[in-house]
Amino acid sequence: MSVTARCLPEPGMRVAVVGCGTSLYIARAYASLRESYGLGETDAFAASEFPAGRSYDRYVAISRSGTTTEVLDFLRGRRGRGPTVALTADPAMPIGDLADTVLSLEFADERSVVQTLFATTALAALRASLGEDIRPLADRAESAVSESLDQAWLEAEQFTFLGRGWAFGIAQEAALKLREAATDWTEAYPTMEYRHGPISIAAAGRVVWHLGPGGEQLRAEVAATNALFVMQDDDPQVGLIRIQRLAVERAARRGLDPDQPRHLTRAVVLG
Repeated sequence: MSVTARCLPEPGMRVAVVGCGTSLYIARAYASLRESYGLGETDAFAASEFPAGRSYDRYVAISRSGTTTEVLDFLRGRRGRGPTVALTADPAMPIGDLADTVLSLEFADERSVVQTLFATTALAALRASLGEDIRPLADRAESAVSESLDQAWLEAEQFTFLGRGWAFGIAQEAALKLREAATDWTEAYPTMEYRHGPISIAAAGRVVWHLGPGGEQLRAEVAATNALFVMQDDDPQVGLIRIQRLAVERAARRGLDPDQPRHLTRAVVLG
């Protein structure tokens, strides 16, 4: 194992990215972004569902704990079949021995079962590797940490998150945050799929939240259901931070500990 920041895929490489839970959704966002920039075919998979017979130029595995069983099994299965890279908050864990190279994000580790800091840091690192200047993103994210939350969001009965392109991965992660931390009823769909059935649950007291551009054409249709349509002109990753804060506040209102959700552990290690 070598520990380095100069290990992520180069332009033109055909890449597979895997993770579980939050890490899967970050992988999906990164894969979509990388392809949109014309940097090479990039596929994202749940670590347990990687098609074993498929070959890539580089494999990227994301795991905060470095102990996730499915991710470790994936890396074992790739030995001798191409370079592997791991993004983790703890390179001393088994993932460090199984990956060829490691991008260590130890400074972004967190005690909470629910991932927030590691998720946004990993995505920022991956975006920077694509050539993005993430300094303005950091400034906007800082503003999102301190701004007030809409009362209607705090009182809503149900949330559906939507996004196009890479923002769909962010929408999935947003839904997961509210589900984990506050036990909310949440869903996530690609923007244009929302009309194909899911809109049927929209109603007064429920929220349809669009992350990133491309959702304006849904505004009138959602308004007709009496649901609240939220669409902010900002980077989807900044929107995710607002939703992370919303999850914490909604959990607190229910007397829940957002850092210790029921039925969940910080890492999933299967026997």
